[in-house]
Amino acid sequence: MIEFKDVSLVYPNGTQGLKKVNLKINKGEFVVIVGLSGAGKSTLIRSMNRLVTPTEGQLLIDDEDILPYNQRKLRKLRTEVGMIFQNYNLVKRSTVMKNVISGRLGHTGTFASLFNLFPKEAVSLAYRSLERVNIAEKVYMRADQLSGGQQQRVAIARVLTQQPKIILADEPVASLDPPTSHQVMTYLRKVNKEDNITTIVNLHFIDMAMEYADRIIGMRAGEVVFDGPASEVSEQTFEEIYGRKIREDDLVGGPDDE
Repeated sequence: MIEFKDVSLVYPNGTQGLKKVNLKINKGEFVVIVGLSGAGKSTLIRSMNRLVTPTEGQLLIDDEDILPYNQRKLRKLRTEVGMIFQNYNLVKRSTVMKNVISGRLGHTGTFASLFNLFPKEAVSLAYRSLERVNIAEKVYMRADQLSGGQQQRVAIARVLTQQPKIILADEPVASLDPPTSHQVMTYLRKVNKEDNITTIVNLHFIDMAMEYADRIIGMRAGEVVFDGPASEVSEQTFEEIYGRKIREDDLVGGPDDE
């Protein structure tokens, strides 16, 4: 379980990223966070693995506050909380396999990591992860030879190889066309259901939030302004979250800050 207790974050320049956030996210949930750019979605997600550090409150994972963690505890936390980024974060000149097996780096000693001396079990796990996202045939290709959608599937395979308890996905389909976006979201949903991994995804696209989420959290100006089952969400709900009428590009593309 993940629990935010009065969590606030003020950046060094004075910008308020989060304002008194209170949330509970249960094991195995597929949660989609929606809101305009600058609403606090990325800040919320990145606080869960301490890529950003809240300045007030408590953030508990499995009943332990992660905010006071030192570097050793943070390294362990990040083996348990996997992250998928908008820009894939792959080593473009490395093979697909090398990128995917890097998901085991947190579980491997420094010497073994430096010389790519991973045990056979780790190699087998990486290959199975590629099979699960239907891209095993690309195993020996360089990452920069793949399309955007293929690169994001490699990023999902890397997270699977990490064997985390939680997957965070920060705008994972923002750079992809709609059919490829749905493919990536389908794989994320499949992994969530098959492995019971808590999955939290930031999205701009309303139709995808409605289609894939168990639960939708709406953010505006660093605050949670909606939290409920996807089945209870209507167009009016989104208008309240975004603070304006819904436009066609909000349904199939990212809303702007106007």
